[in-house]
Amino acid sequence: MSFRVTIVGCSGSYPGPESAASCYLLEAEQDGRTYRILLDLGSGALGQLHRYVDPLTIDAVFLSHLHADHCLDLCGYYVMRKYHPTGHQPRLPVWGPPDTAGRMARAYDLPLDPGMNEEFDFREHEEWVRIGPFLIEAVRVEHPGDAFALKVGVGERALVYSGDTGMCDSLIKLALDVDLLLCEASFHDGRTNPPDMHLSGSEAGTIATAASVGRLVLTHVPPWNDEQVALIEARTTWNGDLDLAVAGMVIEL
Repeated sequence: MSFRVTIVGCSGSYPGPESAASCYLLEAEQDGRTYRILLDLGSGALGQLHRYVDPLTIDAVFLSHLHADHCLDLCGYYVMRKYHPTGHQPRLPVWGPPDTAGRMARAYDLPLDPGMNEEFDFREHEEWVRIGPFLIEAVRVEHPGDAFALKVGVGERALVYSGDTGMCDSLIKLALDVDLLLCEASFHDGRTNPPDMHLSGSEAGTIATAASVGRLVLTHVPPWNDEQVALIEARTTWNGDLDLAVAGMVIEL
């Protein structure tokens, strides 16, 4: 079995001039229908999602963590599902860190009860979750707050999305032998970077090499950084297939 990844948004920290913030659309076929899940729904991503699919056809959302550039467009999605002209939509499963429901209610200035609970079925990350053909695993990584990397498999094919993270063994273990590592590269080498927060291109390459992944795609480069520098740095530690995520990019696995 195979599946498709569309880069809806890949800008780091906030939407950039060429891309919304983090959002990745995964699609796979099973039982005569297309299943669709989102990894993150960051600032500006919901509008861009319309370019690729009807947002009402999404089967589940998985949030890596609760920083705005990874989750805040869930507010707009709440409005869409609540007030759509075709009627109030069924509750949609949303997996995320602890207190995702409260975080999103506060973001939209809603009372915690009901908050967005009539639109979304909020659930804390579990070791394994199955949505149609997708098998999703979440593990904690090094980043302020509760942050998770996500592994998604369909049959024998699999990817790992790093979310936001510093160097950590849990990400290497999760990514071992996967076909694709979609890995953040927010920092540049040679700067005084805060610890346990983000990766540079060379660190992303180090993780890809240690995990023996099939392909490395760098993402989450902030608009103030040079994307080409991230690629150059990654090449110092990774000799395999290497690309830079761009909005609209489609990866077939």
